[in-house]
Amino acid sequence: MEDIEDLLAAGAGAPAGFRLPVSTIGLNPWRKPKSEIEHHRVAVQSPKIPGTQTIYVKTFGCSHNQGKVVGISLSAPCPGTRILGDYSGSVYHCFVLLKSDSEYMAGQLSAYGYALSDVPEDADLWLINTCTVKSPSQSAMDTIISKGRAAKKPLVVAGCVPQGSRNLKELEGVSIVGVQQIDRVVEVVEETLKGHEVRLLNRKTLPALDLPKVRKNKFVEILPINVGCLGACTYCKTKHARGHLGSYNVDSLVGRVRTVIHKGVKEIWLSSEDTGAYGRDIGVNLPILLNALVAELPLNGSMMLRIGMTNPPYILEHLKEIADVLRRPCVYSFLHVPVQSGSDAVLSAMNREYTVKEFRTVVDTLTELVPGMQIATDIICGFPGETDEDFAQTVELIKDYKFAQVHISQFYPRPGTPAARMKKVPSAAVKKRSRELTAVFESFTPYDGMEGQLERIWITDVAADGVHLVGHTKGYIQVLVAAPESLLGTSAVVRITSFGRWSVFGEVIEILKEEGAVLASHVDKESCSPSACVNDTCGCSKEAESCNFRGESNTDADEAILMKTSNQRERRSSDMVGWLLRKRKVLGHKFTEISAPFISKGTKEQAQAREKFSGWDYLDKALLGVMFLSLIIIVLLVPFGLRNALPI
Repeated sequence: MEDIEDLLAAGAGAPAGFRLPVSTIGLNPWRKPKSEIEHHRVAVQSPKIPGTQTIYVKTFGCSHNQGKVVGISLSAPCPGTRILGDYSGSVYHCFVLLKSDSEYMAGQLSAYGYALSDVPEDADLWLINTCTVKSPSQSAMDTIISKGRAAKKPLVVAGCVPQGSRNLKELEGVSIVGVQQIDRVVEVVEETLKGHEVRLLNRKTLPALDLPKVRKNKFVEILPINVGCLGACTYCKTKHARGHLGSYNVDSLVGRVRTVIHKGVKEIWLSSEDTGAYGRDIGVNLPILLNALVAELPLNGSMMLRIGMTNPPYILEHLKEIADVLRRPCVYSFLHVPVQSGSDAVLSAMNREYTVKEFRTVVDTLTELVPGMQIATDIICGFPGETDEDFAQTVELIKDYKFAQVHISQFYPRPGTPAARMKKVPSAAVKKRSRELTAVFESFTPYDGMEGQLERIWITDVAADGVHLVGHTKGYIQVLVAAPESLLGTSAVVRITSFGRWSVFGEVIEILKEEGAVLASHVDKESCSPSACVNDTCGCSKEAESCNFRGESNTDADEAILMKTSNQRERRSSDMVGWLLRKRKVLGHKFTEISAPFISKGTKEQAQAREKFSGWDYLDKALLGVMFLSLIIIVLLVPFGLRNALPI
């Protein structure tokens, strides 16, 4: 079947790139035997007005996107949660991009009047968004298409599978929306409900960022910054679907950030097939974009930015600039950098365009320049040609860095890719290597030193058990807290009570308000880049400490909380007398502390005391003067009072 645009180009329709109204779209009816046509028409015809039917939207990543976090099953990968362990990171970052596409399509359908349902049986049409990174995700698509056909449901398939493999047998008789045609999903759904098969696959301009959107998590905005990539990995099918790099301009992305800030979003996830390649097609680069976005974030530390997956080649020249951004209090100190193998020979066969040494440079530089930096990576076990020695080098690399997050995947040959034609490693060897590397990875205990610490977290989601809320530290470590859902969308200080392999548990100590900076004793000037700070204040916060709490010392942190509480009470008090009495009490303590050094002149203690005294403000000195003057008056008046009291 030809694409709609191809059919129109053959006739006297509108010029290429012009969006035609639904009434002018050329359509091909479903080709079914006559015995089925009448029955099918009865099934799809509805007395409802177009735009009032119910749509079931399903987004497919991969079975490896399901996981467990310390025994709590989480539907992975939900916004606000981080599922770690044995699954493909390539699938993960691609899944995030697919979720963004699904949210945009759901938003347009909802704005047009369609109802959205999570129950497939209740829907009038199924919209299936697919991923082509690995075979299991495509197999899942095949299964749901078969179920839809058995249930006599009209089907629309979107995403990378139909875009990269439009002639699949499984896609016969279903409508298709290409990855760059998601802004026309309403047209496709309307025509499919009428009984037509519609296919929109030709690539045009990038979809607008201001399309209606229905977020799965209202606190998380998934922001695509570009589509496609500059690489040509021999195992990757996504390039066939998403194509060459196409970047949104900086102004449009900044405009989108401004819009979502006013809609209550608390986290922005930058998504892309390769974040590091951003802008190379339009004459800008990733640091330029990141600095422009950070400048738009609220000044109170209430919103966080998470940078998406980036391959090593395109950030090597910008490591220091990216480190500057990652140090900002309103940016998670976390980056996903896939290595895929610890062997240069395998990386060359994959056409990854970097060496193991260059990957180490990325990791070493970021961990050195960014306090608390967390890096996740990916490994593909059993790539064609991988020897036991190659695999041993991969294990050594993982052991060297003890990454808290490693996404482990077995090699899946994808049809049409160069790697699919390479000589395969025996399946038994691939599985053995995967199990061995998983055992090494799971032996790490990256969070065992966190128990008892105080950490600032940003809470954005609910765990699948319905009891715990999911938050993340500045380093994007997942923290589960038992708290009411009213805390969603807030930031809090928590004490880490226990830890597991994939995340930690905490108890809420204090909820941080958006209107004020807190925890003054934990100012960490190093957390802001010099270029981001003016007059010792971070560019993305009113005070550096307001969005960069770090629990390095329990005692200091406790004192900081008490100090903050005391200061708040003092500011709230309007009783001048009470305030003066409190100041006198504090002054008394200060006087007691400094009185001893004045007894012996010429000592170090005396110099230190004088230094403390010189640091007093004018009000402290005035109060001290009043106290001495009062004492003198009392001494002078006592003899006079005694004389008057004696009998004559």
